[in-house]
This record gives sequence, C-alpha cells and structure tokens, in this order.
Amino acid sequence: MVRWEPGATDRLRVAALELYVQQGYEQTTVGEIAKSVGLTERTFFRHFADKREVLFDGEDLLQHAFVAAVAAAPPGSAPLEVVAAALASTAQHLEERRPWSRKRNQVIAANQPLKERELLKLASLTAAIAEAFRQRGVPDPAAALAAETCVTVFAVAFGQWIADGETRSLATVERDILAEFKQLMTALETAEP
Repeated sequence: MVRWEPGATDRLRVAALELYVQQGYEQTTVGEIAKSVGLTERTFFRHFADKREVLFDGEDLLQHAFVAAVAAAPPGSAPLEVVAAALASTAQHLEERRPWSRKRNQVIAANQPLKERELLKLASLTAAIAEAFRQRGVPDPAAALAAETCVTVFAVAFGQWIADGETRSLATVERDILAEFKQLMTALETAEP
C-alpha cells in the first residue's frame, strides 16, 4: 500500500462519494474507501475524522467565504445589499463542484442522520453570518433576519442549481431566488392589513 502520495484527500473524497452512491452510505466502510485508492484505514483517518466528514469537510471554507464577503461589503450597505454581495461572492467557490454536489445531495437525501447533519451545518452558517452582520454594526433582529435570509436564499438556490437539467450558474440562480424573495417582501408591504 502507498503510504503517502499527493492528492490523497481528494482521492479519498472522490472514492468515498462514488462508493456511497453505488452501494449506499451505511453499507460503505472506511476500509473499502481507503482500499479503493490504495491507502490504509489509518491514512483515511489522517484526512477525515470519520466517513461522514468526507461529505462535510468543506463547510468551514464555505462559512469563511460567507463571513469574509459580509465583512468586505462596502460600509453603509443595506443588509439585503450585503446578502446579495455575499451570495454572489461565494457562488464562485462552488461553481465547479456541481457534479460533486449533485452526488453528495443524493447521498445525504437517502440518509436521515446525514440530513440532520446538513441542517446543523446550515444553522452554524446562519449563526456565523449573523455575527458577521453584528460586527458590521447591524443590530438584532436585523442581523439575524439578514443571516436567515442569506442562508435560506442560498439553500433554495443551491437545491435548484444541483437539480437535474439545471444549467444556470449558481450566481444566476441565487439572483433569481433573491429577486423572488424581494417580490414576496414587496407584496407583503403593499398588502391590505
């Protein structure tokens, strides 16, 4: 077995996802994943805490990208403008990962504990974005509402972006979803009490 070889993390990630899709997440062992790329279980655990983390190890990067985008928005920007800027900025980080994201979603959708982990990831992302808004001087509840809006638009857009047959970029889908959100808000403002 190969002890060290460049790209082991990516090779393990790709092999794991393929095995999860082919035979199911629960049925796939760490040993099978490692062996499929010529590595040992011990090597797998140097790269991932467990087999679940293969699917979630990028969440810190995504969270950092959102927080950095909120912080980088021009001073004085309205919270919804900051949301739009953060969505546009972070979309580029995911654009090339659509095939991976489609398969990843397929695996998560078939496993209740993984679905729960995905919801926890989104809750953590929301909390981090809300704190970034507070750091900009946006008070609650506006900071919390802006963060919830950002993550909700992201999640809905992401779901559409990975749907079979979807060809629009993630940034385009996010813009479309945010526009629909704004239309809903306008309709609420103009509705008779």
